[in-house]
Amino acid sequence: MEERHENNVLISDDPFDMLKKFTLPAFVVLLLAALGFALTHRNHAPDVTFTSISGEEIRLEQFRGKFVAINFWATTCPGCVAEMPKLVETYKRYHSQGFEIIAVAMADDPPEQVSLFSRKNALPFPVIIDTQGKIAKAYNDIKLTPTTILIDKQGNIAGTVVGELNFTTLHQLLDRELGRAG
Repeated sequence: MEERHENNVLISDDPFDMLKKFTLPAFVVLLLAALGFALTHRNHAPDVTFTSISGEEIRLEQFRGKFVAINFWATTCPGCVAEMPKLVETYKRYHSQGFEIIAVAMADDPPEQVSLFSRKNALPFPVIIDTQGKIAKAYNDIKLTPTTILIDKQGNIAGTVVGELNFTTLHQLLDRELGRAG
């Protein structure tokens, strides 16, 4: 390919020369724009309204500034029942630092059974029965229990755990997120 100068302008016979000169900078600009978008537009949690088994209406938005775990569970799920005492312990340990738990019983869980379990185990956090499955659907149509959605102080989904929680990992996360040292 021949290059020549005319009036202080470089002229090339290579039709792809211009493309080559602008491809890398254009790619870098697009990459930076995508990264900026990803950092500023995180996966915001749906602002659903819950009605607890005690009749209290709760909006997720009211927990802004707190770290929230929405635990989807069922009284017939052995893993759910097994992790519930650890959830209670975690709630009691971190609640005063800004940690909330919302326990959402799945649509097929009999309401009487959920209420009995909640009373018998003295669950200190709100218990919801998702009778129509709308809450599970709002969170990517959750079907498996236990599933826990972790929501940061800004209302963004910080993580999803399918299966029983690893409480050592959860406590480390809460220590970091809530500014507590151990």
